[in-house]
Amino acid sequence: MFYGFDVGGTKIEFGAFNDRLERMATERVPTPGDDYPKLVETLASLVEKYDAQFGVEGLIGFGLPGMEDPKDDTILTVNVPAAKGKPLRFDLESRIGRSVKIENDANCFALSEAWDEELKDEKSVMGLILGTGFGGGIIHEGKVFSGRNHVAGEVGHTRLPIDAWFHLGDNAPLLDCGCGKKGCLDSYLSGRGFELIYAHYFSEKKKAVEIISAFYEGEAKACEHVERFMELLAICLANIFTAYDPHVVTLGGGLSNFDLIYDEMPKRVPKYLLSVSSCPKIIKAKHGDSGGVRGAAFLNIR
Repeated sequence: MFYGFDVGGTKIEFGAFNDRLERMATERVPTPGDDYPKLVETLASLVEKYDAQFGVEGLIGFGLPGMEDPKDDTILTVNVPAAKGKPLRFDLESRIGRSVKIENDANCFALSEAWDEELKDEKSVMGLILGTGFGGGIIHEGKVFSGRNHVAGEVGHTRLPIDAWFHLGDNAPLLDCGCGKKGCLDSYLSGRGFELIYAHYFSEKKKAVEIISAFYEGEAKACEHVERFMELLAICLANIFTAYDPHVVTLGGGLSNFDLIYDEMPKRVPKYLLSVSSCPKIIKAKHGDSGGVRGAAFLNIR
């Protein structure tokens, strides 16, 4: 049995999956705020509860908005303050007496999609999240590739390429990022970035859903903004595809529901690629909000 935990800032979602990758149990509990011992005990109690229910010792994987520091295995995270700077994996393993795997939630999202029936035979799958932030994960031959420092796929903290900056024009916005730097893709390609760019050019704050609705109604400012954004997205994706060369790309997050993306990217991306390259297949994520817990569980697939 595979156990997956999606540990977020406000809730922990648990899922148990059988050997056929079918979900057998679901539970959601609040994430302890700043109480680290309570966080460890909450996770351990869920493990023990479902061990007893299924009569097995499940294989355990965790996804969370952050990563382990490779130097000391402490957790780097902002959204789960109870875990920040703590050796969560070590302490949980000590508490329950078995090994645990921990990965960034974007990697878990990508792994969930890669193990879908339609994609499981693909050599490489890149998952990109266009949500509150922009980030991604890389799956190679069914396994997460997280790199030496556990940051492979953190494309949201690469910078705008020069042709994207030229595309944005003389009045290009230099946006701050939560990582402390400027010009990160996270601030431009996320749903938040979609709104910030609109506000920059039109001095008017609107939600992404309002802008997209206005676009479909043919409103001039919305159409101008969507055209600007689609070309910006194509330039940035082309740079990412040149570096990673994935076979398939699956998009998640709220902005991934903007269906125009799937029509426009195959037409726009190729002109920014090397002449020997073609645009990978770009599809909408299939498992949505359940992707994090699915992918966390699948960290133990061998």
